[in-house]
Amino acid sequence: MMNAIPLISICIPAYKRVHSLKRLLDSIEKQSFKNFEVVITDDSPDESVQKLIESYKKKFPLLYFKNPTSLGTPANWNACIDKASGEWIKIMHDDDWFANEQSLERFAHHTYGAKKFIFCNYLSIDEEKKTQIKSAISGTWIKRIAADPFSLYATNKIGPPSVTFIHKSVMEKFDETLKWLVDIEFYIHILSKKNQFISIHEPLIHIGLNEAQVTNACFLNPSVELPEGMYILEKYGLKKLKNIWVYDAWWRLFRNMHIKSEQELEHYVSRKWPRVLVSMLNDQQKYSSHLLRNGFFSKAMMFLSYKKMQPH
Repeated sequence: MMNAIPLISICIPAYKRVHSLKRLLDSIEKQSFKNFEVVITDDSPDESVQKLIESYKKKFPLLYFKNPTSLGTPANWNACIDKASGEWIKIMHDDDWFANEQSLERFAHHTYGAKKFIFCNYLSIDEEKKTQIKSAISGTWIKRIAADPFSLYATNKIGPPSVTFIHKSVMEKFDETLKWLVDIEFYIHILSKKNQFISIHEPLIHIGLNEAQVTNACFLNPSVELPEGMYILEKYGLKKLKNIWVYDAWWRLFRNMHIKSEQELEHYVSRKWPRVLVSMLNDQQKYSSHLLRNGFFSKAMMFLSYKKMQPH
């Protein structure tokens, strides 16, 4: 018999994609673990999602909420989590799905310990291009994140929110001012509070890839990445640039965006930029773009820049 309060809330912030949402709901129906509820907050401008979910209400506990006005991401993610009653939150974006029938059971297996933040390996699938990429975190990166969660700023080694499984007691809001770095900042926020985590090495989630995703509009877009990067540095402090992985991330960002001057930086973020980042940019200008495209050379010059200048 189902408990009054489910162990798990599967939170689905939905938007129009009924084909992929059906795939997700079908994968939920097949789960061997049954102590869950499904919460859907619908940001669609039409009734397509509402019509789809009617047939699933008889198959498992499902709560549906139509947003009166479109919230956008990540506000719709927060709205969905707010309506969850389960002890654990399993965010699932509507274009992702469970990899097999035991996926939820494998997550539930880890609910009895003290660690409240869990994530798994995953498989990214592009059905149009017929490609699959397995993502797995190394033991080195697990230690690196444990030592300083802000290392995730350099590269998102956890993955998209659908791979996470989080106890409600440590849950935080997604920062609604962000789009590109929203998931990274969310993980940093939770883990910076000394919350311990578990990495499940099995790929329990399939991540759907498509051209319409926010990632494609933001990647190497200086009008997005530079303001969001500065926002997070200011939120957590310039001292985070003492982490060489974070310093290297900014070095690569300037190099890959071909930023040439402080004036360019101020065009995208209209304020005085921190001296440490301006100094980094000036160090890059000593070398040609051709030389900086050499990974070994670029990494060596980054290290010299890092050793020369530490943030104040």
